[in-house]
Amino acid sequence: MTSTDTKGWAAATPTAPTSTALTPPPRLRRRPSLIVASVLLVVLGALASAWAYTSLGNAQEVIAVRSDVARGQVITAESLQVVRIGVDPALQTVPATQANSLVGKRAAVDLKAGQLLVPGAVTSEVVPGQGKSAVGLSLTAAQIPSEPLVVGDKVRIVSTPGSQGDVGTTAPIVFSGDVITVSDRAADGTTAVTVEVDAGMAPELAARSASGKVALVLDSRVR
Repeated sequence: MTSTDTKGWAAATPTAPTSTALTPPPRLRRRPSLIVASVLLVVLGALASAWAYTSLGNAQEVIAVRSDVARGQVITAESLQVVRIGVDPALQTVPATQANSLVGKRAAVDLKAGQLLVPGAVTSEVVPGQGKSAVGLSLTAAQIPSEPLVVGDKVRIVSTPGSQGDVGTTAPIVFSGDVITVSDRAADGTTAVTVEVDAGMAPELAARSASGKVALVLDSRVR
């Protein structure tokens, strides 16, 4: 009997080709909320652009305050500036065309940097007034209150005997007036103050002020 020796031979079994399965791309899910948000952003951007364009078209050139001006101080060209903004018709402002006419006038109220100028904030009142005189004082810290003075303060300037004198029994000489200018304290510690007093008292007050034997008294600000 003849037998076929198959030892050492591997059975030849056909192998089926391996197929690589392709992964389908993920399906994009549409999110309605994102679509709505995008549309809203586009609409808001368009509205903002339209508002900016309209505001620019309705803007006016008006006068604003560039630097602080105390009440009673003279207004200079450097203390004013021209700005272009949209102004509510109910708000009274000063047109930029009147800028030159304001220079040399005085502030009727305290003006703060950045605020719009209104007609009532400026006055043409002359200082000193009729029958009045302006007298300058140079006062040390011992001759002036520590409370900062402002334009319009009611003050009294009292004649003093000086550091070497004694206070007598007679009443001191007193000059009543209004503060019209106040300067910052100088390097030597003195403060320059200009007061408006009756013209008849001005010469004597000026002479006593030059001697340094005066003191300024701030009266009540309650009116």
